[in-house]
Amino acid sequence: MTKIKLIEVDSEIGAGTRGASLGIDAMKIASINQGSDYFARHSSLKVKSENHILFEKAEKSFAKNGKTLTKISKRICKSLKKVIKSNSFPIILAGDHSNAAGTIAGIKSAHPKKRLGVIWLDAHADLHSPYTSPSGNVHGMPLAISLGEDNLDRQINKVPKETKKQWEQLKNTSGVAPNIQHSDIVFIGVRDTEEPEDYLIEKHNIKNVTVTEARLKGIDTIISEINDYLSDCDMIYISFDVDSMDCTYVSHGTGTPVPVGFTEWETTQILLKLLKNEKICCFEITEVNPTLDEKCNVMAETAFRILEKATTVIEAK
Repeated sequence: MTKIKLIEVDSEIGAGTRGASLGIDAMKIASINQGSDYFARHSSLKVKSENHILFEKAEKSFAKNGKTLTKISKRICKSLKKVIKSNSFPIILAGDHSNAAGTIAGIKSAHPKKRLGVIWLDAHADLHSPYTSPSGNVHGMPLAISLGEDNLDRQINKVPKETKKQWEQLKNTSGVAPNIQHSDIVFIGVRDTEEPEDYLIEKHNIKNVTVTEARLKGIDTIISEINDYLSDCDMIYISFDVDSMDCTYVSHGTGTPVPVGFTEWETTQILLKLLKNEKICCFEITEVNPTLDEKCNVMAETAFRILEKATTVIEAK
């Protein structure tokens, strides 16, 4: 049986709305209400956040809180490397999606010579950089960080010297940069992008399995295609942003909800089948925000049900 280690990262300073730091506790409350002993059975390692800086005057930047996010990314990287080296399987419970850059850095730091594939189950591509971001929110940049991608061909922002310095530090968190290749990314459900991201997706022919494609082809078929596509990778990481699910039918309890997404059943089936691949080395759930949930705690309840089922598959590997 695979040994599981939970890594809790409640940092939300990369997001544009507040409340994602409460997502982990919301899932814990969901577990209690569902009569589960999940969090008693699985030990957690907590990564120190810096959410207190949100009480300070809002920073105007094309990579907001970049200096502090570099600190957090390094902490996540160090924690991931420690867990992986202990031969445990890391499950990341994260606040906002900017933390994923630290997760990827940690995996790469533990295995610098191995080729890492990324499965990004999300409504968003998260391929912005300070040079292209319309908001400056770093939760829209984690894949660009991991790719070392500035996307200067589509630059719209005049980035100050200090922001450039912070951006370079973020891209080099693991000491091995870039951490991934464009060809080793698979998007699932991405449907809300800006032109600079579309440019990169087209330029590098990044695979995106749309919601419509998944339904037309069937889940078994798309899983087989994804596994074939990433077959040259030595290891694969799955990041599950809950906004990949349809906010109309599930909940708006996430920072940037998008309609026309997956149902809970579809999401669960996709993840359970993906997790059977022996190359999967890390699983992450992110962007649960109970303060935005118009249905009380439905998003956290949904995320926890998926987490518990996913963990069962991981343990059986």
